[in-house]
Amino acid sequence: MSTYLLIDFGSTYTKVMAVDLEREVFLGRAQSPTTIETDITIGLGKALSNLQQACGVDPEKVDGKIACSSAAGGLKMAAIGLVPALTLEAARRAALGAGAKVVASYGFEIDKEIVREIEEKKCDIVMLCGGTDGGNKQVILHNAKELAASKIECPILVAGNRTAASEVRSILESGGKSVYVTSNVLPTIDTVNVDPAQSYIRDIFIAHIIKAKGLEKAQAYVGKDIIPTPKASLLAANLLASGTEGEAGIGSLLVVEIGGATINIHSVADIMPVNSQTILRGLPESRVKRTVEGDLGIRWNSHTIYELVGQDKLMDALKSCSPGMSCNVDFKEYTDYLYANVEHVPDSVLQYNLDISLAKCATSIAVERHAGTLHKEMTVNGEVYVQYGKNLLEVENVLGTGGIFKYGLEPERILKSALFDDMAPWSLKPKAPKAYLDSEYIMYGIGLLSQQFPDKALRIAKKYLKPVSIQ
Repeated sequence: MSTYLLIDFGSTYTKVMAVDLEREVFLGRAQSPTTIETDITIGLGKALSNLQQACGVDPEKVDGKIACSSAAGGLKMAAIGLVPALTLEAARRAALGAGAKVVASYGFEIDKEIVREIEEKKCDIVMLCGGTDGGNKQVILHNAKELAASKIECPILVAGNRTAASEVRSILESGGKSVYVTSNVLPTIDTVNVDPAQSYIRDIFIAHIIKAKGLEKAQAYVGKDIIPTPKASLLAANLLASGTEGEAGIGSLLVVEIGGATINIHSVADIMPVNSQTILRGLPESRVKRTVEGDLGIRWNSHTIYELVGQDKLMDALKSCSPGMSCNVDFKEYTDYLYANVEHVPDSVLQYNLDISLAKCATSIAVERHAGTLHKEMTVNGEVYVQYGKNLLEVENVLGTGGIFKYGLEPERILKSALFDDMAPWSLKPKAPKAYLDSEYIMYGIGLLSQQFPDKALRIAKKYLKPVSIQ
C-alpha cells in the first residue's frame, strides 16, 4: 500500500482524503471546521482524527502529503490595466488561471478613491498592467505613482508595457513597495501571454501569502508547497480532459464548481469558430479557462441570485425540480435567511429542492458568462456572424463538483442549466455533452496528485467520477 493524504484548507472546512496509489483506490475522506483564526493545524488535527475513525488510515504512517488552501479568503488579487476589454481582461485571465479571486479590477487611470478601495480590499497581490510592448506608457506610469503613494502593503506584480517596466519598478520601490516584474500579459494587441505572470503569482503565494495567512505550520506538516485550491481544481480539469502520454483523457470538458460564496466555471476545449463563415473578435481565448462568479454563491450570495432572476424564475426552477410538490415559497425570505445563516444545511425535501433551484439559476448565469456569444452584424459585404469568446457548443463532457453535488438531492438536475438553451441561442453553451458528478468530492485531490502522479490521478478520477443522465 502507498497511502497519500490530500488536504484542502478551505475557508469553512478543512477537508482531508486518503488514497492508495498502489491500488489506485480512494480510501476515505473527512473534514472539520477550519481554525484559521487560532492555529490552522488544530482543525487539521481534528479532520485527520475523523479520517482515521472513518477508514482506519493513520496520518502518521502515510507515504506523502499534498495540500491546497483557500483559507482566509483564498488568494485575493486586484487587477489594474489600460483598456478594460484588452490589457485589463488579460490581467484578469492571468489571475484567475493562477487560482486567484479577483476582488477588484480597474481600467485606465486610477485615482485616490480607487486606491482607497484597493486598500480596503486587503488584497494579497496587486497586478499592474497596461499598454502593449512599445505602446502607451503614460497610464501605467500614472498608476504606478498612485500605488507608490498608497498604504498598500501587499506585493505588486508588474506585467505591462516592457518599455515602461524599469521606470514602473523604480517608482514603486521608491514608495517602499515589494515589486515583481514579469513579461507583459498583452505584448501585442492580439497576443495574450499569461503564463509568466501566473508563474510569478504562484511564487508570490508561496513566498509571502503562506506566512501572512498563518499557514506556515500547515506547510511544515505537509512538507511541500501549498497551492491555491482553485489552481488544484483547474489542474484536475485539464488532466481529466487532456490526459497524459500514458493515459487518454475523456475529451473537452466544462466543470461547474458550486460553492457557498462563488461559482467557478472551468473549461478545457480547443478554440474554434462556430463555422467557417464566423468572424472571431475580441482577445484570443485560451484552451484552459477559468471564470469566477463572486455574486452567485448559493449561501453568501443567495440574495443576489434572487435579485438577478426574481421570484418567478426561481419558482419555475422549483416546479421543474419537484413537479408533484404543491407549495408557494417566498424565495426572498428564504434567501435572506441563507445569507444570515451561511452554514445552513437543508433539513427537508423541500429545502433540498430549494437549494437545487438556486443552484440551477446560478449555474445558468455563470455558464452564460463563461461561454462565448454569437451575433449577426451588418458589414459592407452584408450580414455576417460574429463570435466573441469561447465556443462550447461541441464540448463533450460536463462535470459538477462542490458540496451540493455530493450532498444535494438528485444534483444532476443542476447540470441541465449548463446546456444550450433555445431561448438564448446566442449563448454558446454545450449542446449534448456526457455528464458526470464528483460525488466523492475528489477533484481538488485529483489536481494535487496530478503534479506528481498524473497517470494514477487520471485513472482514479475515471474510476470515481459518477456518470449521470441529464438529457
